[in-house]
Amino acid sequence: MSAATGPARGGVSGHAVVVGSGPNGLAGALTLARAGLEVEVFEGAETAGGGCRTQELTLTGFAHDVCSTVHPLLAASPFFREADLRGISLLTPEIAFAHPLDGGRAAVVRGSVAETAAALGADAHAYRRLYGSMVADSDQIVPAVLRPMIAIPRHPLALARFGVPALLPVTLLARGFHTEEARALLAGLGAHSMRPLTALGTGAFGVLLGVLAHTVGWPVVQGGSARIVDALSAELELHGGTVHTKRPIGRLDELPPSDLALLDVTPRQLLSLGGERLPSGYQRALRRFRYGPGVCKVDWALSGPVPWAAPECRQTPTIHLGGTLEEISASEAEVAASRHPERPFCIVVQPSVLDSSRAPEGSHTLYAYCHVPSGSEVDMSDRIEAQIERFAPGFRELILARTVTNAVDTERHNPNYVGGDINSGAATLRQTILRPTPSARPYRTPLPGVFLCSSSTPPGGGVHGMCGENAAREALKNLARR
Repeated sequence: MSAATGPARGGVSGHAVVVGSGPNGLAGALTLARAGLEVEVFEGAETAGGGCRTQELTLTGFAHDVCSTVHPLLAASPFFREADLRGISLLTPEIAFAHPLDGGRAAVVRGSVAETAAALGADAHAYRRLYGSMVADSDQIVPAVLRPMIAIPRHPLALARFGVPALLPVTLLARGFHTEEARALLAGLGAHSMRPLTALGTGAFGVLLGVLAHTVGWPVVQGGSARIVDALSAELELHGGTVHTKRPIGRLDELPPSDLALLDVTPRQLLSLGGERLPSGYQRALRRFRYGPGVCKVDWALSGPVPWAAPECRQTPTIHLGGTLEEISASEAEVAASRHPERPFCIVVQPSVLDSSRAPEGSHTLYAYCHVPSGSEVDMSDRIEAQIERFAPGFRELILARTVTNAVDTERHNPNYVGGDINSGAATLRQTILRPTPSARPYRTPLPGVFLCSSSTPPGGGVHGMCGENAAREALKNLARR
């Protein structure tokens, strides 16, 4: 990460307010402050961070990330490459992620396309064909994907090579593979979409996250994801900005007078904040915005490392758990039908594999979450633990303490996670391209000087800060015209 020190870079004057201090809210605030504006951030919670908080959720001395832990998008983000993240250490594993299968097997993705492909036997050539050219063009593809989809691409040929497989359903994209291992890898990546694997556009998650694994890796932050927020807040302060915590904003009228306002909220909160000030047509468009499934998350304090049957799973923080492509597809289809799967697909994260500061010596932190219907209050911990025990016999014997966060609790912790949706909006093909409403200027609202900068805007969920930066740049252009 490059340093950006000293006074504000721009020559713009004025006052800006930001509602919400998640990574996007802080990215937007910092972009405005660098341009020369006086910036105030208002956060309703006791601490800043949104989905980037680290807390002792189980036992004293065990540091758990409340939501995000693994940060490939941060490592690839144009915004974070320019941010002054002092004190941040990204720990990148040799194995980006592993996918265990029955019989003590595991498919793994390493930094090298060639090395990963070589372990896939009959699918080696197909894997190289899918990822090789996109990895070579990643410097052209990734920045374009992190900008609004309706923008004119600078590198149309590279983006087309990405876009064709990205538009496909994972189940169709997987037909190019024959081995259980390669198909499972693609299914685990595609399931990050929180959509049925038969849905159009789920291939985008399979190819983008795979490309990032082969370029920047899937790192964790030493000490916890809260360090990201600490670093952003510190740089904002250097530029004269202020973060006010425990200051919930219920209506826009509660904000101090300003030249610009960035709102790190979803369409549902925007409707509440704006009230009747919003034109009726825009209100209807916001109400059409759809949210995805929720999550049920379990955090554990463990007396030792997870005893994975496949040794490769012991070497990476990220495990995709769910078995074969067919099993994962069935699980995600159950969720889409508003049912709770008996064998859920789980994303398991064991950061203390790389970062010993997360737990007392010899102990470990672990979390896993699975997808559930929106607004679910069901405790999925027994089913999640059964999935882990399936691939790591003896796991339950290591549990010192656990904390369960259902979908309703998830929204209670962060109102942007409507119904427990940690992506702040369903990743349908339509909403991937046109979110939150069909508009050539997705960050602008009809209210003068008011802009939306949450994950409900392009490019969507993830710790990359680009929703905030994109919205802030649009706001600065608007301010200059005014």
